Amino acid sequence: MITNPPQQTYLGRRTYTRPTARVVSSAEHQLWLVRHLTPRDRWITRMIHEHRVLTTHQIVELGWITRRSANLRLLELYRWRVLDRFQPLAVSGLSPMHYVLDVAGAAVLAHEDGLDPKKIGYQHDRAMGIAHSLHLAHRVAVNGMFTRLVHHARQPEATSRLTAWWSEERCARSFGDIVRPDAYGKWAQGRAEIEWFLELDFGTEALRRLTFKIDAYDRLAKATRIITPVLIWTTTLRREARLREALAEALRNLDDPARVPVATTAADLAEPDQHLDATLTRWLPLTWPGTGRLSLGQLAALWPPTAKPLTDSSTADSDIGHPTRLHPPQPMPPAGPDPQQRVA
Repeated sequence: MITNPPQQTYLGRRTYTRPTARVVSSAEHQLWLVRHLTPRDRWITRMIHEHRVLTTHQIVELGWITRRSANLRLLELYRWRVLDRFQPLAVSGLSPMHYVLDVAGAAVLAHEDGLDPKKIGYQHDRAMGIAHSLHLAHRVAVNGMFTRLVHHARQPEATSRLTAWWSEERCARSFGDIVRPDAYGKWAQGRAEIEWFLELDFGTEALRRLTFKIDAYDRLAKATRIITPVLIWTTTLRREARLREALAEALRNLDDPARVPVATTAADLAEPDQHLDATLTRWLPLTWPGTGRLSLGQLAALWPPTAKPLTDSSTADSDIGHPTRLHPPQPMPPAGPDPQQRVA
């Protein structure tokens, strides 16, 4: 039974490296960073702040072509105190490095947005605290689904694009009084477009808790007058079958089940390195018998927008004009070639 997402472990003998020398974050160092941080560096730093933690593999998917070039740059960002990192214990092999925001990176982002670094709420201990969180694997899995979408959209022949990616915290700020999704996304493929709320189920909680959310999403649809599909990822086909039975019962209790379109998938439908790939033909709609499993693009054709999308940009209403909140990043990396990383 799959109880965790792929951990991107590296098989081989466990090795321990010497500690890397790091600079002291000071006003002088922050001025030095002005001519050393590229637009991609700043975007990656903002992505890590928004989504709290990203692994090396996910960062490569977001903005690099090779792991080696990403590792070289991440080592520099770590030495410069833009990012910090940790490596969780793995049952076998080695876990990838996990990156979080560090003090110099927080100061850079604050000054970019015209904010006082002391008032943005950043605390280094809290940023590193996710290393001990019982929800670390869940957060990494959610982020992995979206970094994979960015990776697909970055390919030269791609006709798709991730146009929105909201974190759990950002969703909570906007809808937390009704429901708290794990994430929100919007995907454009050709002329089709679909937006969705993500619920990622590791199979560790009662099915009843997920079914309760159906009523919450129905109340959200009534309040916003926007129908937003809910995509539910779970661990195994067996778990998915049980979940679908419970969800079907919950939908029957609504006065209008069409207000909450639902599709499900299971991790073991794909190879281990593709468990979180949302573009595969893997989504099974709940109330459309006979369609079989569909891709994200096909879901967009099945559920065309019936109202103004939940968001027309990457900025939530709750983020606009907030005096101490950093601006969220665009979901796709900066356009154009990245300047030479090593500035003389």
